[in-house]
Amino acid sequence: MPDIYFSIKEAAEILSVSPLTLRNWDKSGKFPAKRHPMNNYRVYSKTMLEKIIEDIETGTQRSNAEKRIKKLLIRHE
Repeated sequence: MPDIYFSIKEAAEILSVSPLTLRNWDKSGKFPAKRHPMNNYRVYSKTMLEKIIEDIETGTQRSNAEKRIKKLLIRHE
């Protein structure tokens, strides 16, 4: 099954940060984004988001982020 990709706005919502924060993380190399092949927009895979959630959040916050991912996955299907 191919990985699902989220826009920068959706990824920011999942991680509870601003899109600008994600752009800064990408520029600094802390959390590099992949690029959409057609329009070169930043995109974030579900796998990448799950990994960063594990790295920066714990317990309750992590489960809240997982709920946001599931909610957005429903929209993508």
